[in-house]
Amino acid sequence: MFKKALFATLFAALLLPSAQADEKVQALLKKADAYRLSDTAMQVETQIVINKHGHPSKDRRYLVLLRESRQSLVLMRSPAEKGQKVLMLGDDFWLIMPSSQRPMRITPTQKLLGDASTGDIATMTWAGDYDGKIVGDEACDEGGKLRCTHLSLNAQRKGVTYARIELWLAAGSAEPVRSDLFVQSDKLAKRARFVLEKIDGRRQVKEMVLQDQIEKSRETVVHYLERKPRRAPDEWFNPMFLTRAEL
Repeated sequence: MFKKALFATLFAALLLPSAQADEKVQALLKKADAYRLSDTAMQVETQIVINKHGHPSKDRRYLVLLRESRQSLVLMRSPAEKGQKVLMLGDDFWLIMPSSQRPMRITPTQKLLGDASTGDIATMTWAGDYDGKIVGDEACDEGGKLRCTHLSLNAQRKGVTYARIELWLAAGSAEPVRSDLFVQSDKLAKRARFVLEKIDGRRQVKEMVLQDQIEKSRETVVHYLERKPRRAPDEWFNPMFLTRAEL
């Protein structure tokens, strides 16, 4: 009995540092998430712009409705896509076309425009979807003046866009600065950087800039034009309802 008790005590002691490290990572991710969205249901007016060789070539508008429990509805507002909708319920994604009576299953990696995927604008959180470790404290700008906490994150859900993320958060504030985004094959797909401004009295992410890692001349900029509290009706989060409704 004494040996069993000793073993249990030693085992618990070994688990404690790991649990504390996990809690620290989640605390940092929650703090970073707060720069992109609030804890309540909300809507986000979003614009995606494609730049080629530094010049805008194409853009689209989206209205994103977010609720708790990983529920999102993306309404496409540009004339070329008007009437199309993307619904996310947990790990499940559907594309609803205005001419179809049947919602189509898609993946979070399916492209919307340029390097922006459905998951890039339908899911805006890291905490809960990822866990990982703190790699260390590093310089994270070209001049070497900005210090960041470097996190190495692995997906904990199947319905996320990226299997692995290397994320740099500003030391102290945990503002997101940049990230390397890896797909399931562990290939580096995109590099992202975050532009923050003071909006409505607090620092928020205004833009996410995605750099294509294959076609280096192409850059995709996700502009968050406006955020405001809004709880969309429950029926809007039913894929069959969306095939019949014009929102």
